[in-house]
Amino acid sequence: MSRHHPPSATIQNIIASLAAPPRLQTLGPIAGRFIHALRLIALHERMGRDPVPELAARLGSVEVAARALILAQTISASWPENIHVSRFCCGLLSHDEATIGAFVDAAAQGERATFEAALSGLIRTDRTHRLWEGALALAAAELRAV
Repeated sequence: MSRHHPPSATIQNIIASLAAPPRLQTLGPIAGRFIHALRLIALHERMGRDPVPELAARLGSVEVAARALILAQTISASWPENIHVSRFCCGLLSHDEATIGAFVDAAAQGERATFEAALSGLIRTDRTHRLWEGALALAAAELRAV
C-alpha cells in the first residue's frame, strides 16, 4: 500500500513561491541599478566591446561605472560557475541575480550578517571579503554621485 499523502495547501504555497522568480523591483535602488549594469556588462562582453562608456552614460558617473565593472569582475572570479543574467529588458531576476541583488542590498545597508547569509553555502568564505569590499565601494560611489 502506498503511504503517499498529497501535500498540504501550505506546502504547495511554499513550493509555488520558491518556483516563482523574484522581480527586479524587489531590490533596493543600488542593487537594482547594479543588476542593470551587470546585464549591460554581459551584453557588451558577448559583443566584444568595452562597457564603460555606456555604463557611465546610463549610470551618470564614471566612478559608479568603474565600481560596477570591478564588482562584476570580482563576482565572476568568485562565483562557482558562469553567472546567469536575464535579458536587459526583463523584469524578473535569475537565481544568480537574486543572490547578487541580495548581497549588494545588504552591503549598501551595512548589514554584514545579511550579506554573509546571502552567500552562505555558495561562495567560499575566503572569497566573501572581496565581494563585501566591492559592494561597499559601489554603494559609496552611488551615494557620492547623488
